[in-house]
Amino acid sequence: MPVCKGRLIPDQPLSKLTWLRVGGAADWLFQPTCQDDLSGFLRSLDSSVPVFPMGVGSNLIVRDGGIRGVVIRLGREFSDISFTGTRARSGAAALDSRVAVRAMEQGLDLAFLRTIPGTIGGAVRMNAGCYGTYMADVVRSATIVERDGSIRKVDGEQLGFGYRSCRLPADAVIVEAELDCPEDEPAAIAKRLQSQIERRDTTQPTKAKTAGSTFRNPAGYSSTGEPDDVHDLKAWKLIDEAGMRGVTRGAAMVSPLHPNFLVNTGGATATDIEQLALEVRERVFSSTGIRLEWELIRIGDPENT
Repeated sequence: MPVCKGRLIPDQPLSKLTWLRVGGAADWLFQPTCQDDLSGFLRSLDSSVPVFPMGVGSNLIVRDGGIRGVVIRLGREFSDISFTGTRARSGAAALDSRVAVRAMEQGLDLAFLRTIPGTIGGAVRMNAGCYGTYMADVVRSATIVERDGSIRKVDGEQLGFGYRSCRLPADAVIVEAELDCPEDEPAAIAKRLQSQIERRDTTQPTKAKTAGSTFRNPAGYSSTGEPDDVHDLKAWKLIDEAGMRGVTRGAAMVSPLHPNFLVNTGGATATDIEQLALEVRERVFSSTGIRLEWELIRIGDPENT
């Protein structure tokens, strides 16, 4: 491994770093001290070694055999938040909820971020959104460190946002984002934030070990029969109608409260959770002909060898 200033930990267990609390170890976990430290490390790292950027593990299944290569996890050094006029600048490790609250204090409306689990880096990567607003609507630019160590600022239009996706290479590390924020009265934004929290807590298993939505909402079809980007059809409803609400496999369970959430009820393995999700997917396909697409990221080897 290259010399670096940050923490470089071999054989790092990842189960405690994911919201589902499952998964094996990474060959290496790297926590850089700054952008230059990250850039220098990647520049010196053998190009054959895989790299996986990881946020707080909120939408992730790490398989039981762990991850070969280097997992890069940004820490508090990448969590600064600042404002200039109606523009927010956020480090990629800043929590979405914290950015929403800080923006509210400035009279800037990023309320949609309040109930999205994870960090700004992950939100950009996945074009996260809710209540009709997506990161694509507010991202002005993102700064990334590429696999060869080069640092590049990418305009929002060049990120190629799609539904729960963007076109950045999988091994590019997002380190910062600039957001253009609508203005509103702090009191009005605070009211929306509270309403969203209450709605989330009554409809989602927020106290359980979950990783958020398992599958994307299916796209609709235009009048010509071509797929479009309308997602009025909800994955949870398809799962419910397929009879999968509350179904278990080992200690993994389809949430009785929100069927698009999988829950680790205690002692589940990554295999339990992934196999249960695959069963859900097949049941929905059998009953509707719709093949649900994954929203969760699945990575790593299935089992220790």
